[in-house]
Amino acid sequence: MLNMVMAVGVLTKKMSTERQPLLYNSEHSDIETPSAANSVIARPDYRSSPENVLVDVQSESLLLQNDESTLTLGASSANSDKYEPSLHRTLEHPTSNLETMIHLLKGNIGTGILAMPDAFKNAGLYVGLFGTMLMGLICTHCMHMLVNCSHELCRRVQVPSLDFSEVCYTSFKTGPPGVQRYANTARNLINLFLVITQLGFCCVYFVFVAVNVQEVVAHYFFKLDIRVYLILMLVPMVLLNLVRNLKYLTPASLLASILTISGLAITFYYMLQDLPHTDTVKPYASWKTLPLYFGTAIYAFEGIGVVLPLENNMKNPEDFGGWNGVLNTGMVIVACLYTAVGFFGYLKYGDAVEGSITLNLPGTDLLAQMVRLAMALAIFLSYGLQFYVPINIIGPWIRNQMNTHQSQEIAEYLMRVGLVIFTFLLAAIIPNLGAVISLVGAVSSSTLALIFPPIIEMVTFYPNYGRRNWILYKDLLLLVFGVAGFVFGTYASVNQILNPESPDRTE
Repeated sequence: MLNMVMAVGVLTKKMSTERQPLLYNSEHSDIETPSAANSVIARPDYRSSPENVLVDVQSESLLLQNDESTLTLGASSANSDKYEPSLHRTLEHPTSNLETMIHLLKGNIGTGILAMPDAFKNAGLYVGLFGTMLMGLICTHCMHMLVNCSHELCRRVQVPSLDFSEVCYTSFKTGPPGVQRYANTARNLINLFLVITQLGFCCVYFVFVAVNVQEVVAHYFFKLDIRVYLILMLVPMVLLNLVRNLKYLTPASLLASILTISGLAITFYYMLQDLPHTDTVKPYASWKTLPLYFGTAIYAFEGIGVVLPLENNMKNPEDFGGWNGVLNTGMVIVACLYTAVGFFGYLKYGDAVEGSITLNLPGTDLLAQMVRLAMALAIFLSYGLQFYVPINIIGPWIRNQMNTHQSQEIAEYLMRVGLVIFTFLLAAIIPNLGAVISLVGAVSSSTLALIFPPIIEMVTFYPNYGRRNWILYKDLLLLVFGVAGFVFGTYASVNQILNPESPDRTE
């Protein structure tokens, strides 16, 4: 018993003092490790990364590098219930509530917002209206679940913070004996779906840029096959993604943000002009197309991966949750924006709405053509930031397979080129923008946002599920909803890709 208590003390001290910073990389980071054994590594300024909320997916914590057999000892510590994770975080430049809100909005609003009118087409005007609100409510609740589980697990193993994959790993490792052996598998699945999600986003970006440029060129000059534009994009896209230091992408990120905001504002200007009556569109659509709506909508609410990094880097993390906290306030804004774009976009253009609302803007207007080019350029410049996530996950494994520094460098560059070509090939094979967005949402976004959070909560709080086990029943209901959306959404999206002229779209 004495040896166990001593082991707990050593483990706790080591975890609380050797926590690595976000985005820490032993080969490329400029952060120096303190020599003092009792000092805590300061986390970098969250504002120093051009797209910080999208790249922090793997902190390579020493928690996960420790011997797995010792991890469960933290759960039996007598002081674990007194440990407050936020009080042990050393942040070099913590973010304010407003800054966190801006990052939250930035992490949730992407190309998915431009696809919401197409989602409403697959659901109908009123089903899309209330369904998007419900989807936002469910996704926000799952974000709260993830944050609460992170707090509980941080207290249990006494570390300041955890990221998504670490929360999943620790919940299994300190959970019921029957699931502890699956901890590594669970963590690897999280990382796998993060890679799938981000590479899926990259495929969407390829198609989005090519389709919008094709529209502009076809209006003023001549029409070429979309694959021609994909080929023309390949070389500059490869060169852009050979940049390994995110600091060099800061100007590109800033320009992309300005172009996105401007393009979205002008798109609203066009959508709100001469709106027809609501009777001109379908109030509800066919059951056969409803899964396509689910895939697009869950793709749009893509921000669950940014929640923990944001909360971990707040100056006042206690303001993140709560009814009027940063998370709820930000997600209400996000849900309202998605609902407004989907509702008015579908009402304006009806069943003629495209996979991106920018494609429906009047082709005769120079301003509309400028919006297409601006949004295409913004998404092109944002590709590298989305691409950084799979690099950050796969890169360490690739480098560990090489023996020399030179071979590691060559392997990383080859990996970057190979992944860009891979996303290019997928985009060339499936140039249907709406179907690609729905497929990515159904396969990966639903898994990360709706399936893993209830599983993590059930494992974390086993067997204490509240009065009459209401937490268990609630999580099982969410799990069934997520799995159903995954299965039917994937099937409908694949069917739409294989049969793009399916009559089900018009029923």
